[in-house]
Amino acid sequence: MLTAVKNQTRVCLLSLKYNIMREMVNKVTFLMNIIFMMLNNACILIQWFILFRLREEIGGYTMREIMMLWGLTAASFGLSHILFARVFSLPELIVSGKLDSYLVQPKNVLLGILTSATAVSAIGDFLYGVALLLFCGLAVGGFLLALLLIVTGTVILTAFALLFGSLAFWFVRVEMLGNQMVMGLVSFATYPDGIFQGISRFLLYFIIPVGMAVYHPVHILAEFDAGMLFTVLGYACLLSAAAVAVFYRGLRRYSSSSLMEARM
Repeated sequence: MLTAVKNQTRVCLLSLKYNIMREMVNKVTFLMNIIFMMLNNACILIQWFILFRLREEIGGYTMREIMMLWGLTAASFGLSHILFARVFSLPELIVSGKLDSYLVQPKNVLLGILTSATAVSAIGDFLYGVALLLFCGLAVGGFLLALLLIVTGTVILTAFALLFGSLAFWFVRVEMLGNQMVMGLVSFATYPDGIFQGISRFLLYFIIPVGMAVYHPVHILAEFDAGMLFTVLGYACLLSAAAVAVFYRGLRRYSSSSLMEARM
């Protein structure tokens, strides 16, 4: 069992390595994509500096907590797209019959799909998020906790995308809904949860998992709560298990196409 896990991990790391190497063929384009993504994120954050010149807090957040919010969101989004970019185009693979090439590979089907692509610009998102968290002045323990929360955020975002992407096994036009739900998660994650009330707050904690992916982690960094931390960890595990189960249940329904495609 441990040998199998070790081998699968090694294959995933090699996939990541070769994905990045392939993107680095043109080093100038590679670096510019990363730099411009970091600058784009930095420009958007300027609006918050302007707003906090007018008010001391917004939705119960100070500027430091907004920086934590953006740092966790950008880093989680970036890491998810660095490691598992293909999950965000899973419906297209299912509907067009392009899973065939993954089914014949001598490695775990799901891991093979998830790690088969990398978004270069996401490296800029990740670096920007980590830099922003460092700029928040977290202690060593706090920064290590932030790294753990980036991982949980990555897992939740990836599992959420996998869950909705897997619905394409049953529904042909689900890719639009899945994309909207994932982008909705990311968009809402850049605003304080205190500005949402009533049904919208309910949706962000129980339907779109922004609360578990970002809001709770921000509160944990601002004021450590062990119970809340274990809740986030437990939720990440449960959502991942549910997403994997739905994927493999749907895979039984998959119909191969006549498309001939090889992956190296």
